[in-house]
Amino acid sequence: MIATGFVLAAIFGYVADRLRLPTLVGYLIAGMFLGPFTPGLVADISIAGQLAEIGVILLMFGVGLHFSISDLLAVRGLAVPGALGQILVATILGMAMALIWGWSPGEGLVFGLSLSVASTVVLLKVLEQNNLMDTPTGRVAVGWLIVEDLAMVLALVLLPAFASALGGDLAVGNEGHGGDVADQSVLVAIVTTLLKVGAFALLAMMLGPRIVPKLLMLVARTGSRELFTLTVLAIALGIAFGSAAAFGVSFALGAFFAGVIMSESQLSHRAAANSLPLQDAFSVLFFLSIGMLFNPSVLIDSPGRVLGVLALIIIGKSIVTFAIVILLRYPIGMALGVGASLAQVGEFSFILAGLGMAYGLLPREGNDLILAGALLSVTLNPLVFLGVGMLQKLEQSAGATGRWAGFGKPKLRALLHDLERTRVTVQAREHEQESKITELLQTFPLLAKVDKSGQEELLLLFKPQTAEPGERLIRVGDRGTAMYFITSGAVEVLVRDKAIRLEAGSFFGEMALLSGRRRAANVTAVNFTRLLVLERRDFNLFMARHPELRTAVNEMADRRNEMNAAKASGESR
Repeated sequence: MIATGFVLAAIFGYVADRLRLPTLVGYLIAGMFLGPFTPGLVADISIAGQLAEIGVILLMFGVGLHFSISDLLAVRGLAVPGALGQILVATILGMAMALIWGWSPGEGLVFGLSLSVASTVVLLKVLEQNNLMDTPTGRVAVGWLIVEDLAMVLALVLLPAFASALGGDLAVGNEGHGGDVADQSVLVAIVTTLLKVGAFALLAMMLGPRIVPKLLMLVARTGSRELFTLTVLAIALGIAFGSAAAFGVSFALGAFFAGVIMSESQLSHRAAANSLPLQDAFSVLFFLSIGMLFNPSVLIDSPGRVLGVLALIIIGKSIVTFAIVILLRYPIGMALGVGASLAQVGEFSFILAGLGMAYGLLPREGNDLILAGALLSVTLNPLVFLGVGMLQKLEQSAGATGRWAGFGKPKLRALLHDLERTRVTVQAREHEQESKITELLQTFPLLAKVDKSGQEELLLLFKPQTAEPGERLIRVGDRGTAMYFITSGAVEVLVRDKAIRLEAGSFFGEMALLSGRRRAANVTAVNFTRLLVLERRDFNLFMARHPELRTAVNEMADRRNEMNAAKASGESR
């Protein structure tokens, strides 16, 4: 199943990309070809479901890893009330549609919620293709999606507690979801669930930032990329499993918090880069498994309902979003852009629909309609953006002199100010890291022989140390345990009763590490000195990965030996 699935996903994903469609469309279609509702190969749905579970965990981990509180705070005035209002109205519209079809209120609620949220994956792809990622509209749309994601995480947590009151079947739903709420009242179940989630969140946010970054730093110091990647995945899966086992919350919520915790580490970008291939692979399996559950016959049997769902996703949600943005007094052009961004559904819709089916709160037809709406809306989303782009140009030309010329400008100026402040903060954080590397290279030009990733690794390996005037750093006869780099101050090296002064930009202690012999000189701090220490194990590992630096250090050590020998020879004569 895995081999065939990946081959079909690659083929259909490539075709979708050539047609300027999100590759997600290709993955879903590939899953349809493997499903039981189409002729030909039929994959094992049970195995696909297990792999999809891992895909959900890694998807949620990726959402948490890229979650930015600062970005959300910058657009909170529009994204928070806008997203919550849009979810509420879209859910009511979807629920009303389901009730007209004769479904129960519980089924209508899950159906409406599934249609109310957009796909982060699709949105980011479309924004990148249209060069809108760094525009105010793009930043607002991403913030809007973050709020929607958080709301859906909460919905995934609360759905089991509400399942009984909504008429769901808990016999299946409780299996593997950590907790039996069948015999509890709805109020007790909700309170219990929220207390468990609160306890987990409190514990995770208190202990996680203290433990996870240190653990990542410890593993990063080994220099093993595969061990670092394994640790990242172990943290994501471990916290997800632990949250379900100990607190009864979903794997998705645990994985999300794992990503949020890891995002606070200075190694978050490396964690994201290393785990991205596996996230992508299992995400593909997740979308394949979703496609396998889709029955294409719904397009023939219920074309009216499919068109109704599609109209709600593309037209209904866009109009609701546009109205909310205008009511909050933001510019018309931004309202059009954000509305187009949300005119599709994606991964969270599938996750929620799957959970709804597990609890008997969504009929099979509802899942098929959601999948049909997702396929069609994601396929048509680029065309929606194209049409909105034309409307924005018309609005700009007509609004420049009309009665709406100044509409939304005050709110837009305030938003731009907040976004600029966030950008400056992020740049300052990035500049701090760059400054450390620049300062390191200025002080030790020798390290320029190492590439940028190696220089960042050195910053992790170095241990800062200070020495008071007169403090002995190295003694003759000691075993070599570390190499020292002087960042400020000076030391005195006593070799054969001859004192040599080393100042900032110099290093010492490398000879014993290179030769394996004991220390041949005494080294004492002359004044207050700051040093960066590279311990023996880290030295050997780093030099093994960067032989060009080892060669340079060897050459400098040889020259230093020759100079010492020449001085000793001159004194003897």
